[in-house]
Amino acid sequence: MKKHQIILACTGIFTLLFYNQSPGVNLSIFGVILTLLISYFFQEKFVDRSHLILVITSILSCFAFAWYGDAASFFALALSILFLQFKTHDGELKVVQIFPLVFLNGITSLGRVFLFSQWLPERKIHNDFAKKLVVFVVIPVIFLGLFFIVYSFGSNHFSSLFTDYTLDIDVFQLIIITILGFYISFSFWNYWVPDACYEFNPKLNNEFSDVSEVKNQSTFSFLDLDFERKSGEITLFLLNIMLLVFIGTYNYEQFFEAAQKTNLSADIHERVNAVIFSILMAVGVILFYFKGGFNFDEKATLLKKLAKVWIALNVILIVSAMIKNTEYVSFYGLTYKRLGVYAFLILAIIGLVYSLLKITKQKTNAYLVNQMVWYFYGTILVCSFINWGNLITNYNISVNKGVEPRFLSGLNFNDDERREYFKKNNLDGKYPESAREEMIRNYKNNSFLSKALYYDFLNH
Repeated sequence: MKKHQIILACTGIFTLLFYNQSPGVNLSIFGVILTLLISYFFQEKFVDRSHLILVITSILSCFAFAWYGDAASFFALALSILFLQFKTHDGELKVVQIFPLVFLNGITSLGRVFLFSQWLPERKIHNDFAKKLVVFVVIPVIFLGLFFIVYSFGSNHFSSLFTDYTLDIDVFQLIIITILGFYISFSFWNYWVPDACYEFNPKLNNEFSDVSEVKNQSTFSFLDLDFERKSGEITLFLLNIMLLVFIGTYNYEQFFEAAQKTNLSADIHERVNAVIFSILMAVGVILFYFKGGFNFDEKATLLKKLAKVWIALNVILIVSAMIKNTEYVSFYGLTYKRLGVYAFLILAIIGLVYSLLKITKQKTNAYLVNQMVWYFYGTILVCSFINWGNLITNYNISVNKGVEPRFLSGLNFNDDERREYFKKNNLDGKYPESAREEMIRNYKNNSFLSKALYYDFLNH
């Protein structure tokens, strides 16, 4: 199929799936169709294992959204299909560029749609059937419609011959859905990559292209490399001393100092936020000093050792925060936020490991960014595939922590377990759950295309 045919076909499919429907199974079906179209029409571009992995994750993400219909599965679906499309058509570009390109195309598609030469075939008609269709059908229908409008103004009886009946079609909604479907299909299949992206792409490589030039490259024009190296050594030495002191006080406050229960939650969150900012700044320090010349500077041995100590101390800080979060979970049960803390801390350790690899293997700063994009994507996938609300509910009930009725009712996709727990503990009727149950009934009463299938498989 040609580009314009794929765009129009996807527009028609989108309209059929979404007219008079809300997002649900229809979005999953549309995602599967896009994935299959990419896999079939561009299979010759599937040159490595990553394409197959993205096809699998795209299909699984579509199933996840059909089941849950939540934000995590939506982002997993969107990112999977966009990554697959981008990796298939512009495999030489680094995947991190997809984020500005999605934003850019979301705006430029509004104007590029009128550049017909970019996506429509030539206007001259060579096919005899097409010529007959235009001459015998299209042109007469156009003139018939125009004269019908004119005659309708002149005679009410003439107008009533064609207008005294109604179709059960919301024309306005149909037009809006069709326009939206065309906009999405056009942006997806005819996306634009500016030349600047190709020019900038070498700067996102994992390896340095010109080592000899990088070796002599300094950060500040008024400082030579010797002064800059010494500055880095002093800075990292002082930062290591400060971090050692911070780790000591941080752990003392967490594990040895008595804290009031009323302030415990706020104190934990405040300390975790401090760790988050510390890790982000730690990675920033590594990227600042090892963005160029010091990767290959034979005199930068001490600087590299101090950087490795800096990374190791930050790992210790992360482990301390993880232990405290685990202790907090053991006392008060699981929540989405506490799981989120685990996710961030694990990503932080991965980021520090790649920072260490960047130094030891003399990689560019873009190397770290390129790797972490995939781990971020993997985190989104994990969030979308696993029923975290059900996991939290089962864990908290098993340890009898964090089982307050209001809290359990605020978790997602735990309804069978929640109902069973409330019934077992005689909480039915003692806590108002009308809003939650009303939402479940609404989901069950939706048409198939608008459903989140999870709710149809509840026991009652």
